[in-house]
Amino acid sequence: MKKHMNALYSIMVPFVLASTSALADGDAVKGKQLFNRCSACHSIDGQNKSGPALNGVVGRKAGSLPGFKYSPAMVGSNVTWTNETLDHYLAGPGKMIQGSRMSVSVTKDQDRADLISYLKTLSSQ
Repeated sequence: MKKHMNALYSIMVPFVLASTSALADGDAVKGKQLFNRCSACHSIDGQNKSGPALNGVVGRKAGSLPGFKYSPAMVGSNVTWTNETLDHYLAGPGKMIQGSRMSVSVTKDQDRADLISYLKTLSSQ
């Protein structure tokens, strides 16, 4: 049994590392360029648009920014925005939080990593 578990771990570890490497390799400069796509709905200056302002989003509890009317699904999600939760959410907002109003997803792993790296540079105001 132990031999089989060791073999399983040796197969799984590279896949786990590969799946998280995009987050570690995000480029904030590229993320800033990619954010232009997001800026139609989100700001980084503290002003809410059709989506909430995203400055200071990393570490914030989902659905908690004062002055923005979130969906009940987002408010009740009990999610805190981390690298991992942002990555999962951006890959498929409605899959992660059913009832989320955000319909746009970011399909490329590297694009998500770059966006998250950029968002991490933005402090709350």
